[in-house]
Amino acid sequence: MNEKDPKPGNRPDPEPEAENASGLKRRDVLKWGAMGAGSLAAGFLMSDAFAQAQTTSATSTSLLYKVLKRGRVTVGTYTANPPWHFKDAKGDLVGMDIDMGRLVAHGLFNDPSKVDFVLEGPDARIPNLLTNKVDVVIQFMTINDPRAQQVEFTDPYYREGVALMLQTNSKYADYQALKAAGSSVRVSVLQNVSAEDLVHEALPDAQVIQLSTQGAVIQALGSGRVDAAAVDQSTSKYLSQLHPKQYKDSGYGWYPQNYGFAIKPGDFVWLTFLNAVLGTAMSGDDFQLYRAAFKKWFGEDLPSPHIGYPLIV
Repeated sequence: MNEKDPKPGNRPDPEPEAENASGLKRRDVLKWGAMGAGSLAAGFLMSDAFAQAQTTSATSTSLLYKVLKRGRVTVGTYTANPPWHFKDAKGDLVGMDIDMGRLVAHGLFNDPSKVDFVLEGPDARIPNLLTNKVDVVIQFMTINDPRAQQVEFTDPYYREGVALMLQTNSKYADYQALKAAGSSVRVSVLQNVSAEDLVHEALPDAQVIQLSTQGAVIQALGSGRVDAAAVDQSTSKYLSQLHPKQYKDSGYGWYPQNYGFAIKPGDFVWLTFLNAVLGTAMSGDDFQLYRAAFKKWFGEDLPSPHIGYPLIV
């Protein structure tokens, strides 16, 4: 026995066991903790089981599985807005939004033809979703805060903006030339309370001519009444590639707005699937499908997604 150890009969009395701030002794805390460990574990298991049950319930009732069982997807869209959704010379429904609807059908059934398009005006987009008349709206619908309180949006599939479209033979080569010309430049734009401010954001000194229809805005450019037409960037790109001898884009866009698919709120499984479709199309396995549609309607070759990091919007 080490001589430094006290003899068996002479060990010092142990120090009194300390109490915590609640007056509980350590052995009581340990005892109660041991007794409560099983109950705590059981609580976690019950919570996990509840969460799994909730997830299973949400999954089984998701529109995704109803659409898969039905064998077709119903898409709300319209017919009068090229290059997004319109009827071609044959009477067929075509456009970027139509291609996006077929992309969803491709993701669901590996068959882009398994889609039914429901034609609806802009004011019917949200009511048709909320009353289950359509599964998803793909109708160049701008994502904004008030709408996001009524529907749920996917990730954006296009970023719109305002462009200045020129005649191909214009004396102004591009946006910089328009801006340098100052107050001598005349610009047509769709009539709106903020139309003049919108144009002046890009061309502070330009003369602004407000017209009642988009057709009149473009016609004013074609007749030479104005030097540039302030239109959607997509419209400028579409008409420039469709009629290259008549129109060209100035190379400048502003006032960004994001377009997204819209669905009825509360179905995270359906929303997650649609986002997966878009992610796969815009930066994954189906990129060639999205690139082909973009080239067809906007005349622009998209670069291949950079390998090594995800899509940045």
